[in-house]
Amino acid sequence: MSTSSQIFLLLLLALLAANLPFANQRILAVGPHRSAKPLVWRLAELVVLYFLVGGVGLALENHGGQISPQGWEFYAVTGTMFVTLAFPGFVFRYLMHRPH
Repeated sequence: MSTSSQIFLLLLLALLAANLPFANQRILAVGPHRSAKPLVWRLAELVVLYFLVGGVGLALENHGGQISPQGWEFYAVTGTMFVTLAFPGFVFRYLMHRPH
């Protein structure tokens, strides 16, 4: 797999994972169905999924060669980018007005 396809795959995975907490009522998409999942659960899922996608990225980087050391700046930027990718799901869940 080429480097550009790995990057595309990782970005697509991050987009899907960032919106997953807002797309369903299950915890991590496999837990019991809830009538309404609180925002705290959704944010906790977002953190877990951030680290899960980070692990996939680390595995892809390891597969491609040597893993580069990362400082706190890397995690601040990628965490902010992950939250930004979650914006469409947040808007769909909390800001769109649906007829009842």
